[in-house]
Amino acid sequence: MNPLLILGLEQIYSTDIESPSDMLVDSDELLNDVENEKDDGNVHDILTDEIILRGDDVETMRELVLPPIHEQPEILENKSYSWQITDWTQLPRRHRSPVFWCGGHPWRILMFPKGNNVDYCSVYLEHGYEDGSKAGPIPQNFTCCMQFGFVLYNPDAPTCFVHNTANHRFTKDEGDWGFTRFVELRKLWNVPWDNQNNYLAPGERAILTAYVRHVKDETGVLWHNFQNYDSKQETETGYVGLKNQGATCYLNSLIQSLYFTNAFRKAVYQIPTQNEETLTNSAYTLQRLFYQLQTSKYAVGTSELTKSFGWETRHIFEQQDVQELSRKLMERMEEKMKGTEAEKVLSKLFSGKVRTYISCINVDYESHRLEDFWDIQLNVSGNRDLETSFQDYIQEEIMDGENQYMAGDEYKLQDAKKGVIFETFPDVLHLQLKRFQYDVERDAMMKINDRYEFPEIFDASPYLADNADKSEPYIYQLHGVLVHSGDLNAGHYYAFIKPEKNGWFYKYDDDKVTRATIREVLEDNYGGEFLYPNGQVPIRKNKPLMRQNNAYMLVYIRQTRLDDVLFPVTKDDTPAHLQYKLDEEARIRDARKKEREEQHLYLVARVITENTLREHGGTDLAVINSNEWSSSGSASYYRLLRKSLLKELIQQVSHDTDVDPRRVRMWAMVGRQNKTVRPDQPIHDINVTMEEAYQKMAGNKNGEFRLWAEVAEEVDSEGNAIWPASPGLVTNKALTKSDIIILFLKHFDIRAQKLSCIGYIYINKDKRVEDLVPIILKKMGWPDRSLNGDKIQLTLFEEIKPTMIEPMKAKQTLRAAELQDGDIVCFQLPSCDVKLDEGPNSKNGVNVNSKLGSLDQTQSEKSISTLTSLNTDPIRSSQDFIEDARFFYDWLSNKRDVLFSPHPTRNPNPEVYAPFTLTLSSKYSYDQMAARVGQHLRVDPTHIRFWTTHAATGAPKIAVKRVQSQNVTSILNPPYSSLSNATQKSDALFFEILEISLSELDTKRALKVYWLSEGISKVEEFDILVPKNGNVEDLIQALLKKAQLDDEETGGPIRVYETHSSRIYKVIGKEYQISSITDYVNVVAERLPVEDIEPNQAGNWVYAFHYQNDPSKTHGIPFIFRTIISEKFSDTKKRLEKRTGFKGKVFEKMKFAIIARGSFAKPLYLNDDDILEEHLTHRDDMLGLDHVDRSRGVRNGAVDLFLK
Repeated sequence: MNPLLILGLEQIYSTDIESPSDMLVDSDELLNDVENEKDDGNVHDILTDEIILRGDDVETMRELVLPPIHEQPEILENKSYSWQITDWTQLPRRHRSPVFWCGGHPWRILMFPKGNNVDYCSVYLEHGYEDGSKAGPIPQNFTCCMQFGFVLYNPDAPTCFVHNTANHRFTKDEGDWGFTRFVELRKLWNVPWDNQNNYLAPGERAILTAYVRHVKDETGVLWHNFQNYDSKQETETGYVGLKNQGATCYLNSLIQSLYFTNAFRKAVYQIPTQNEETLTNSAYTLQRLFYQLQTSKYAVGTSELTKSFGWETRHIFEQQDVQELSRKLMERMEEKMKGTEAEKVLSKLFSGKVRTYISCINVDYESHRLEDFWDIQLNVSGNRDLETSFQDYIQEEIMDGENQYMAGDEYKLQDAKKGVIFETFPDVLHLQLKRFQYDVERDAMMKINDRYEFPEIFDASPYLADNADKSEPYIYQLHGVLVHSGDLNAGHYYAFIKPEKNGWFYKYDDDKVTRATIREVLEDNYGGEFLYPNGQVPIRKNKPLMRQNNAYMLVYIRQTRLDDVLFPVTKDDTPAHLQYKLDEEARIRDARKKEREEQHLYLVARVITENTLREHGGTDLAVINSNEWSSSGSASYYRLLRKSLLKELIQQVSHDTDVDPRRVRMWAMVGRQNKTVRPDQPIHDINVTMEEAYQKMAGNKNGEFRLWAEVAEEVDSEGNAIWPASPGLVTNKALTKSDIIILFLKHFDIRAQKLSCIGYIYINKDKRVEDLVPIILKKMGWPDRSLNGDKIQLTLFEEIKPTMIEPMKAKQTLRAAELQDGDIVCFQLPSCDVKLDEGPNSKNGVNVNSKLGSLDQTQSEKSISTLTSLNTDPIRSSQDFIEDARFFYDWLSNKRDVLFSPHPTRNPNPEVYAPFTLTLSSKYSYDQMAARVGQHLRVDPTHIRFWTTHAATGAPKIAVKRVQSQNVTSILNPPYSSLSNATQKSDALFFEILEISLSELDTKRALKVYWLSEGISKVEEFDILVPKNGNVEDLIQALLKKAQLDDEETGGPIRVYETHSSRIYKVIGKEYQISSITDYVNVVAERLPVEDIEPNQAGNWVYAFHYQNDPSKTHGIPFIFRTIISEKFSDTKKRLEKRTGFKGKVFEKMKFAIIARGSFAKPLYLNDDDILEEHLTHRDDMLGLDHVDRSRGVRNGAVDLFLK
């Protein structure tokens, strides 16, 4: 490049030339200013007496305004066009140049001489297509990628010029692009441009030159704005992406890589899942995902797959290690493939063999071990490319000096070479580039952005053992590059994959798929220092700017096995049951979509039929909800056109219930103020449209028409229904509209503990309540006397609403009782002891028990308590079941299903107990609920403790306290805290079977004791129950029993101390009272070390604790350490190593310091020659162990990646 232009290029690259979209203007009428546009442009004066840039120097200006492009596309044509402008102020608001051609398309300059709503001259490049022009109308699929720039200069003084540059993808919708603020108007001829008093446009004259460059759009997405972009279209890529759930881009890139490993995809399809079509089966969900990627027109979601992994919401928003995920997914699929025809496919595809060896140099002795590998981890740091990484991987280590190898009894210690060498490489080679490594100096994980090159073709044979089979070349072709963009804590993942043997690479960035060039695949993902497109390094005083996007995983396929790995996977290779299932789901989705689109044309009718009344065993007449798929006791669902006739609905209902349609009459149902829904009046005109009937008679306007289908009991000789005199029909002058009402009858069966509707009756309002009895007896087929000759007494109630069941007075008329159409009368026998004679000679006649009064709360609770021993036997003793319908209604209104599961950690044998569900009353007390659970488990209910369930995790939350005032409602829905409700499931509890009763438990105190069994490196937790009035001696005895430890006489004395914030609070003696142990401390117990018992050990005791970098950042279990007078710290460390149980590199990296308690003084770090005893100048000084907190991730909620 011309060195004269470097300064100009530096200025260009310091601006954002890659985002010209902010300068888009509409070519119609007035245009608004656009934000974030280029400023006045880059203005050049004479640089020196020798270096002069001139606006009329075409070649120099082209090189200046058309610099190298970052994407480096192929240049197809360069063109320049100069336009002489005169009489500037007389030009129209919108002024166009003549047409010139470039790249086979017409172009022209669009100028706003007075500015496009700004005080700047605005200049744009636009295509020259238009109706009536020589170029003709714009082509339908017009697309052209152009780099362009404008130079405005003084023709008399060409050194006075201003320029600007941009690039754009011109389309039919975006036909012009440029600079709204090209140059400030006042600077054209009012202000001298240079020191020689030259103006930019003197005399309102200037020359505007357009430099345009047509570049090849190799990928089809160069400078694409991706509006209305469809990856699936054959004109784009033909592939679809994966939706990002939150932070699952790392999963998406891996799944796409495995999907396009076609042999793996086919092997997954071969896993038999037809008998396990459940979304908890990861193999089945992966099959579903692959099939959808294969057939879907749109981006596919991964939520089914992640749920089958057992991941919760927090896992979805955590970026996991891709290598670990890949390994675990392979392991899971390999397990699923056992016993199938694909059993060995994965190992053949991805598994190779590596030999680890130690070979003696001076004697003939070698030890080696052959292992399988599924991927190879290569160091990036210190290596420039893939070749040097492999050389580093197989580099031999010399074992000599103090590190000699023990070569058995024959050769003893020998100099040896230690290394690894590959025996075989798999067909598909996964290379994990170690971009994330631990930095010792920073004591943290860091991302390595160093430049690291990898080839498109790679020969792996130099890294094979000499005796390896090399009859077939080990030359690999790049198949995929998985990329991470960002730093350690935040970033984005995407992948470049080559689906076909001789095809293109494609970029898979979540739901967007685009074609990619080989430069995008290789050079752009090498990492390293940022470079300008021309290869220049940015001039920076600080440290170099490193590229954040680089490859972290490479996928190579052996060239000789490409056809075996990338063979086409067709629809015939997918399981038939999978195709059927997904096609059926697609059909249902399409049907529901169509239903939503046509919803305004249809009306939903909920129809109560005779079957509904008979099957419904609850309150009201039926369950009327918005569930399309009706269940037993629910109103039937019908969806009809609003313009269809009511008789069409009658015909459908008649067909479903096998009843003659002439016998069916529809009643409109209305919602009453007491929240019940009852029939209100019949619809006589069956030729009315559904919309008309709905608008006229529906009690609610929520979009559903609630109806009751009445079936006539009598018909005439022609089969037409004969309806009793009913509301709206006056058949006798003595009867008015309100004289005849329809009532529904319900029977409470005491023996079966069941409520059922037996039908309905028409009756005159002037009849008495007692007149209902003969009708009921007749409907039930009951005699009027029992076997012993006594008159049968019926108890009658009115079901006003589920919580209001009122007894009816025998002598009261129905009118006085305020009964109306659709009311419900419930009846029952006085007790289950009444024996009925159903013989033909029975006489009618009945006395109605009208002496029932209201029940107080005490009676209600007493009746509810009798439910604690309910079972499924049809006949129960009087104390085991409800004998009053009002109490049964109360039971129905308050019943709820509760899931009980064994506590996963607090039951000795949790696998013995399976989860179960019980139907309980919300009014049950703790003891009543425990009685029902104890009956089911066949354990003593006094030994059962319950735990609430966390709503998000499903794990046990807190123990439920046994309080007499509590009931099931307050246990499952705590009233004291809305936050507690939000985090607690309202339909599930865990149970714990105790060794002692709850009463005895109330006298105990639960303590968590941390037992140190091997120094402090191994900590065991025990939950101990100790008498509240006991002491530490009781705690020790309980610990010995719980942990099955030797007593103190055999195993040695035990020391107990309290800790807080990972520091020792105090040592507590055996007489110390349990009640004095506060809740905010942890209790630690250990055997006294030998050196603390032996009397010949001189020195003091010092409290020791762990921290990381800062003494305030404590962690781990603190401990007590014995000092020895005059002992060098190098020897002290050996005792500390034994005392703590930490070994090897973990201990070697530790630093030790004296920490003054309660002060902010810096730690005094100790050297090997220091004497610990001498540095402990104050009795409160402590010993600090400075090392990495290995438990930090677990405490912060990060756990190992898992697949369920």
